[in-house]
Amino acid sequence: MLIFGEPRQLDDGLPRKTEDDIQQELLGPRGVPGKPSPAKMTPQRAKKTPTYLDPPHTA
Repeated sequence: MLIFGEPRQLDDGLPRKTEDDIQQELLGPRGVPGKPSPAKMTPQRAKKTPTYLDPPHTA
């Protein structure tokens, strides 16, 4: 069967990696492979972050 255009991702239910995820695997979070990410959530930010996830709505 001949299909024109770009190959599409399979709908197998698995989450897809973004370009950023792939780069972090290769280079690490700060450009140093193997080091953990130094970013931490502050207590104030944790209070402001909602526990429920409300996806953004399109107009």
